[in-house]
Amino acid sequence: MEATRGMEADVWVVDNASSDGSIAFLQPHFPTVHFVRNEDNVGFSRANNRAIRLSQGEYVLLLNPDTIATRAALEASVRWMDTHPEAGSVGAALYNAHGQFAWESRRGVPTPLVSFCKITGLNRLFPRHRVIDRYYMRFLDREKPSQIEILSGAYMMLRRKALDEVGLLDETFFMYGEDIDLSYRLLQGGWKNFYVPEPILHYKGESEHPSTIRYVNVFHQAMIIFYEKHFSQRYFLSGLLIRLAVYFKAFLTLLKHGVDALTDWLPRGASHPRFCACCDPSHREVLTQLVEEMGGQVTFQETESLPSDLSAFDYLLFDATSVSYGYMLDVLIHQQGKPCPRIATYTPETGILLP
Repeated sequence: MEATRGMEADVWVVDNASSDGSIAFLQPHFPTVHFVRNEDNVGFSRANNRAIRLSQGEYVLLLNPDTIATRAALEASVRWMDTHPEAGSVGAALYNAHGQFAWESRRGVPTPLVSFCKITGLNRLFPRHRVIDRYYMRFLDREKPSQIEILSGAYMMLRRKALDEVGLLDETFFMYGEDIDLSYRLLQGGWKNFYVPEPILHYKGESEHPSTIRYVNVFHQAMIIFYEKHFSQRYFLSGLLIRLAVYFKAFLTLLKHGVDALTDWLPRGASHPRFCACCDPSHREVLTQLVEEMGGQVTFQETESLPSDLSAFDYLLFDATSVSYGYMLDVLIHQQGKPCPRIATYTPETGILLP
């Protein structure tokens, strides 16, 4: 909400049948937000399509629940759409909770060749090759705007006119793959997809961890749906090989999940998370109490005097009312290459600390 202040924007939140009382809790705190509740978990595509149909803006922004967009990113995206009428969509630079750039911020169409290079790991051997690493497009300068092919649905600004022409998200995809499919259909419809280097925070895996059996099943099934929809007729043999490779990759992931699950049986030492907190002095007492309830320890610092080495901390805790998300991202990004804690936020209005 803070990022849209002063902008002509409607915010829609679709609740996919959560059972924790989310809407009842949020509505009093955000009275201008439009809340939509589904009686069942209908998946990412159907939930977003419902909000898109109810909204009326010239541009539509898809935003994951584990994603925080800054005002700078929103303004840059709108500005790009305003000045590039050929743009069907625009995405931003995704950074994870440790301040690391996520290469899925901009990707190439996963044709059989591109997918083969990705699944076999060839793209890791040649990370800047224009053909072999087409999947992640690491040959492009991530600090500069660029025309790309596939955007991430975590942050995806779309032109409504383009959606009217190519259609909304394909509801065959329950979760994952729908952003690839829509990006590809925009290209087929004559539109262009772009990347702008404004950073946003994506807690990758907070909504669904990539090592879980459910993730493996849903993600790889989505890849099969995409190939059967777009490539099965033109690339029958290579499509079959890719399908086998997808299943093999899924098997390896499940095997790793099993090994990780076994290690959970091993005894571990007690966890005492360490917080480095930047907040209003009046909030220190309540934050100390909240951290201690988690079994952790907190050290308070002024924002302008943060230590250059943050490796001694597990979490960098910010007061969301006194520190902007843009500042939080800048701190994380400048820690690249160093051991970096995760971001945690405290919102005084709700009294909630989110690690």
